[in-house]
Amino acid sequence: MSDRIRLGMVGGGEGAFIGAVHRIAARMNDHYELVAGAFSSDAQRSQRSAQALRKQAAWRTDPEQSGAGGSTGDIGTHAHHLAGFVTGLEVEELAADLHSFVDGRVLDDNAHVMMRYRGGAKGMLWCSPVAAGNENALRSRIYGEDGGLEWSQESPNELWYTPLGEPKRLLTRAGAGASDEAARLSRTPSGHPEGYLEGFANIYSEAAAKILAARDDSPLDEAVHTPGITDGLAGVGFVDACVRSSRRNGAWVKM
Repeated sequence: MSDRIRLGMVGGGEGAFIGAVHRIAARMNDHYELVAGAFSSDAQRSQRSAQALRKQAAWRTDPEQSGAGGSTGDIGTHAHHLAGFVTGLEVEELAADLHSFVDGRVLDDNAHVMMRYRGGAKGMLWCSPVAAGNENALRSRIYGEDGGLEWSQESPNELWYTPLGEPKRLLTRAGAGASDEAARLSRTPSGHPEGYLEGFANIYSEAAAKILAARDDSPLDEAVHTPGITDGLAGVGFVDACVRSSRRNGAWVKM
């Protein structure tokens, strides 16, 4: 019997682009073996996926299957989580304007969200899969009393740092100025590109470290960090608050 961690997958079957990304990432460090899955709510489609494992799925725009949020749930939650992870802050209340531009679409395909964080910080979030010509464009901009940070997923090896009153500085992955925490999760030497799949693989690798430590009753490196159920609940709470706010014409609602 393999020593790999037995992995089950929910969703990510036939026609789902991101499913393949997760499977590749899970195998990158050879920690996991995919042994089971509920790849679709349709039994036949799930069986075909299990046999083959090779468009956007229709369930994404069906509230009966995906819930009340469209683009907010599909992509907005990722930006919401990223902002919280980087800043360490929690959204206290938000005001959202959700809209569906595609005729006949029930769920939102565009969202403008203003957010108030605990402690006084303010944030803005825009998510839209119907912005023609705009590629993935996951970006994070953070400004505070000491300066600003800017990062774009299209250029994952670069972080712009601007100390207040000083020239803009470019920090590169595993380069001078990078922290030990960042270096620990760098998979290629400095100066060489690192990309999309490796980011997913880091999550699976961190999860594997926790699972193996628990299985073998061995010490866990304190640096290991993974998103958990609290992060998932926060994402669902974000979508729920956006929908409630938008239904009240963008009123501020508590998270």
